Amino acid sequence: MTSTSPGPRRTVTVAVVQAAAPLFDTPTALARAEEVIREAAVDHGAEVVVLPEAFLGGYPKGLDFDITVGSRTPAGRELFRRYHAAAIEIPGSEVESLAAVTRDLGCHAVVGAVERQGGTLYCVALFFGPDGYLGLHRKLMPTAAERYLWGQGDGSTLPVIDTGTARIGAGICWENYMPLFRTAMYAKGVDLWCAPTVDDRDVWQATMRHIALEGRCFVLSANQYLRRDALPADLHPIQGDEPDTVLIGGGSVIVSPLGEVLAGPLRDGEGILTAELDLDDLTRARFDFDPTGHYARPDVFTLHVDESSRTTVTSSPQNP
Repeated sequence: MTSTSPGPRRTVTVAVVQAAAPLFDTPTALARAEEVIREAAVDHGAEVVVLPEAFLGGYPKGLDFDITVGSRTPAGRELFRRYHAAAIEIPGSEVESLAAVTRDLGCHAVVGAVERQGGTLYCVALFFGPDGYLGLHRKLMPTAAERYLWGQGDGSTLPVIDTGTARIGAGICWENYMPLFRTAMYAKGVDLWCAPTVDDRDVWQATMRHIALEGRCFVLSANQYLRRDALPADLHPIQGDEPDTVLIGGGSVIVSPLGEVLAGPLRDGEGILTAELDLDDLTRARFDFDPTGHYARPDVFTLHVDESSRTTVTSSPQNP
């Protein structure tokens, strides 16, 4: 007689970290990142840990860098110099330190950071695993005033990392609103959609549930919880200077492939959300909808994705 038993359950325990690190203090931010990854893995049993956008390097919420259309100031330039100095280089010592942590713990982690490359900064998601540093994704489109600060990524950094258990990808903050970006990621077979963000609005929750339902993937969104007292005293965010003024209000959440909220949203403070994910829910959800598979119409719609690296200057080898 043929067995109809379902077989062993395939699960993975995940965690999203809601926290912030002091602005312009990268050593403290790195120490905090290492601390929360260890806490999530050791105390909560997390095999995949997601940290918020710009956790290393900082998100300068409420600062305008003295920019008006057609005008910059010496004070604004000096503030950018400080922000540039707080960013990290990749490869670099901060990446090596985080890689050592995930190697030691045997877990995977997705960490938001600000990358420094020459005079340009990029908002990035860094991928780590039991083998150390695995790669990065550069945010394709900085939003609004972020364009003062960050350059644009290109198609060469759109990885989906196969952990052997599930495939992990990342969309940073408002990239999650880009339908063609989402389609490209769905086509790569992303199972765990990681969304490092600083968007604390209630409508963000609808976006996270929509992506889970549209992509038939688990969504892990990690947001910062940032107060005024995490900024240096000489800065004056538009929200006000009272130490307990909330600049970024959290809202971290974990969602199932059918759009059900499994944990969160977390408000009013720092914390770690965890969930044990049944990976067979991915197949159950894709039974009636697979956005780039059986529910696609390639005879009507196609998407071309250029994953080449774009550089300003290229050099040909000299003739001998």
